[in-house]
This record gives sequence, structure tokens and C-alpha cells, in this order.
Amino acid sequence: MLKGKVALITGSVRGIGKAISLCFAKAGADIVINYTSDSSEVEAKKLVEELEQMGVKVLAIKADVSKSEEAKALITEAIKSFGKLDILVNNAGITKDMLLLRMTEQEFDKVIEVNLKGIFNCTKEASRAMMKTGGSIINMTSVVGLSGNAGQSNYAASKAGVIGFTKSVAKEFAGKKLRVNAIAPGFINTDMTNVLTDKVKEDIMRNIPMKRFGSSDEVAKVALFLASDLSSYVTGEVIRVDGGMAM
Repeated sequence: MLKGKVALITGSVRGIGKAISLCFAKAGADIVINYTSDSSEVEAKKLVEELEQMGVKVLAIKADVSKSEEAKALITEAIKSFGKLDILVNNAGITKDMLLLRMTEQEFDKVIEVNLKGIFNCTKEASRAMMKTGGSIINMTSVVGLSGNAGQSNYAASKAGVIGFTKSVAKEFAGKKLRVNAIAPGFINTDMTNVLTDKVKEDIMRNIPMKRFGSSDEVAKVALFLASDLSSYVTGEVIRVDGGMAM
């Protein structure tokens, strides 16, 4: 489905980002993975080897997407190495949960910088090239951006911002054959949810009609749909992958 395409996935060495990288490679795309810290370098190298075994070309680039210069260097190096960029998945994200009255300005700012400004940085730079050839940009938001969640005002604000950003730039780029959509995962089995206690997980499960957490692979399949020509007439959309949680 993605044969001959080049895809860049930010924050892609674990969780949903890793699943998307593997899914896209299996579909035939050449992959640019992104990691932020030196501590993630070993994971990045392992993922490169795993992806290369699928017969695709792979490049790993260290960059903090919340910093405009690093985001620009990430996109520039990806395009220089592969000659083009067809798919951008803005997946990098963090949480710093805290009740509002206890939340520090730094905790609020950092989440906004990575989750929202990071998407702005990468989209702005990548779109310069992608407008010439067309393509697909996929932004990771969250059901929390739709419904809010106590203790996550910073995270919810960042993810709600992603939705507004996605719809706005989708309108800007629609005439350039560049589609922009968002995926809103619910509770997915990742490092972020693994730290939750069993009691918290049980409470969450009561609000999920399908009575289970989702998998990273289930999110990746929706990303594959949005990245491929199967969604050629879809732009400005937010697709929930949440087991019915936010209905």
C-alpha cells in the first residue's frame, strides 16, 4: 500500500510510534524514525535493524521536535537522504500530569512545547516540500483533547490544540493535494498506561464500551489508512481509536 513512499514518524522508538513504523515498513514504505535522547539510541538502533529486515530503507535521526532548529534539521536530513517526503506522522508526545492547583508553569509549558509546538515545527517545515508533491500528514491527538480529564489540563489543552491546528492547516493545504488528519487514541497499552494501578485501570475500563484497552497495532492500522490512497478524499478529520469511550 505504501510502496515507493517515504514516511517520517516522530517519537518512534516505542509505543504507538514504533507500531506505526513497523506497520508502514510492512506496507513497503521507506522509514525515517526519530528519537529524542541519548538513552533512546540503543532502542533506535534495534528498531532500524528490525525495519531493515523487512527490505526497506531506514534512517534514524535524533531531534527534539519542540525546538524549531532541531525539527528543521530533522526534516531537512530526511528529505536530503531520500529525495522526498510523502508521509509525516507527528507522534512525539509527553505527559506531566498534575492537578491544576499543584501544576507548575514549567510542567504546563513543557507539555505544550512538545505535544503542540512540536507538531507546528515539523508540519511547517515538512509542508514546504510536501506541497510540491502531495502527501499525507497525520497528527496524534487524544480523546482527552475531546473530553478533558482531571489532572491532565496541560495534556488536554495540548491535544485539543492539535485538533484545531489539524483542521486549520487541512484547509490551507487541501488545494495542494496535501491531506492533514488526526488520530485520537483512547487508552492504549503503552508505557504511559502501564504505570497505572490495577484499580485505576478497572475504573477506566468501566467507561469503555468495548471493555478493554486498545493496542498500538490498532492505532497503526488507522494511520496506515490515512497514509495510503484509501483515504484520498479524507482531510481535516479526527478519527477516534478508543473502543467507543468518547461516543
